Amino acid sequence: MPNHLPIAAVLVLPGLVGAVFLALFLAERVRPLRQPTRPLWQRLKVNAGVTAIAIIFNFAVVQTAAYFTIQASAAQSFGLVRWLPVPPPVAGAIAFLLLDLTFYYWHRANHGIPLLWRFHNAHHIDPDLDVSTGFRFHFGEMVFSAGLRAAQVGLIGASLGAYLLYELVYQANTLFHHSNLRLPLALERRINWLLVTPRMHGIHHSQVREETNSNYGIIFPWWDRLHQTLRLNVPQSEITIGVPAYTDPADNQLIQVLKLPFQPQRDYWLQQQQFPTARDPAVLSPDRTQMASLKQAVG
Repeated sequence: MPNHLPIAAVLVLPGLVGAVFLALFLAERVRPLRQPTRPLWQRLKVNAGVTAIAIIFNFAVVQTAAYFTIQASAAQSFGLVRWLPVPPPVAGAIAFLLLDLTFYYWHRANHGIPLLWRFHNAHHIDPDLDVSTGFRFHFGEMVFSAGLRAAQVGLIGASLGAYLLYELVYQANTLFHHSNLRLPLALERRINWLLVTPRMHGIHHSQVREETNSNYGIIFPWWDRLHQTLRLNVPQSEITIGVPAYTDPADNQLIQVLKLPFQPQRDYWLQQQQFPTARDPAVLSPDRTQMASLKQAVG
């Protein structure tokens, strides 16, 4: 990592993200959204090991690639927002939105491209979902992400300030929507018009394939609404977290998680009894977003 990397990226940003992690970790102990299925400390040991390696690769590869690309983009006045005749604050806001939109597409690619899913699956096989899952990404996924970050900031032309602000909000909301924090339902519905929330992302970690392949948003839920990948009608009490083919406790040991992408893959969506996980339609609650759209259409 370069010695002249801005102090915000080295000290301030990790400190703020760490504070968010601690606050959510304590809050979800007091107001849990879903009941755990595995002992917490056993999971934390695994997640801490995966996270430690991922953080090293994140700073050494991802952030370094992003920083040097931003410097090159600025020197050459290259990138979409640098070509727009708008004031710097407007350019920064556009860059922020485009960074989040491209992360939406990247997340979909991680689910749709088999090579990328091998690595992203290490995140999804966590048998419970809480704030520690928000840091649990395979180091191989970090390596692939470096190429994405360089392409993002280069083509968008994001300034260093816009990128660091996005990185802070990105990390904080990733922790928030992975957390097991039970918010009042009415409050979460309001927040969900602006931010991806725990209930929304909990559906994304369901063992039902169609539910996992929904709710890809990182910060803003608008991209899921726009691309019709939003799903809000699954009660949290009906969700089983994880990937059906990788539910054995042995699958979630640290070494096994790190080895997972390099081994022959199972049929992800078949349970050990060799039948797929499915959702009983009777348990689905009305999707208020769809109902509102229907009322507008017929009204």
